[in-house]
Amino acid sequence: MRVRLIFGLVNKGSYVPFHHQYLISEFLTPYIDKYLKSIKEPSRVFYNFSALKGQTRVGKEGLHFYSSKVTLIFSSNDPGLVESLVNQLFNETEVNLGKLILNPINVDQEKLADFTNEMKYICLSPLAIITPQDNPVDAKRFINPSFDVFSDALYENTLNRMERAGSTPDEIAQYFQFQLVPDKDYLTKIKGEEKKFARIFPVFIDDEKYEVRGYTFPFTFYAHPKVQEFVFTCGFGVFGEKGFGMLDIANTDPNLRIIPYPIKKD
Repeated sequence: MRVRLIFGLVNKGSYVPFHHQYLISEFLTPYIDKYLKSIKEPSRVFYNFSALKGQTRVGKEGLHFYSSKVTLIFSSNDPGLVESLVNQLFNETEVNLGKLILNPINVDQEKLADFTNEMKYICLSPLAIITPQDNPVDAKRFINPSFDVFSDALYENTLNRMERAGSTPDEIAQYFQFQLVPDKDYLTKIKGEEKKFARIFPVFIDDEKYEVRGYTFPFTFYAHPKVQEFVFTCGFGVFGEKGFGMLDIANTDPNLRIIPYPIKKD
């Protein structure tokens, strides 16, 4: 299940760092942990979230928000987690996220797309493929997304998570098709404009700061529809639970997928 959490911004002009996924993770973790501690198999639950969306201006401190509303997309393979998070948030009158003072005002649910073996995506948050625990040097090293090693790292991570989420060995055996193909026109344009699509981002693990290489670029992904649904719902690559690897479908209007979400306050 995938929802948009919509907040009113109390203090317009306040800011968060350019990369603020770690702040969102800190903000969401108490609500998520409360739910995970209440269920029998928390290891089967995966979730993902976007960066904050709103009208922003770049300043020395980071991104300054000037819109009256700020949106955060949250998604999980467990609808119970989404419901619990929404209910907990909407029992709050006001919450703080970094320097932002927010009040929860609405939730929209996104209908899942009709996934096929070929889907085109854009990145709503940076996509990382190697954890610093596995290899701190390779986690920061640039790997060309056109190389097979890039897709291979994503393949291993994705199928491992799908197995932990409950996919059977017979189901996993069907997911042999797996290839990411970056949009070459976009990469050529970015290179020509001397812009970067791959940067170093901070990530916190057990309160210790690490750094990883994160990529943001459009791409076509060839895989079984169930794999497509999983990466769209749970994130693509490593650190989905820390807000990396959130995708959206390219060349579509996400507002057309919106359906009402019933908020249940305690």
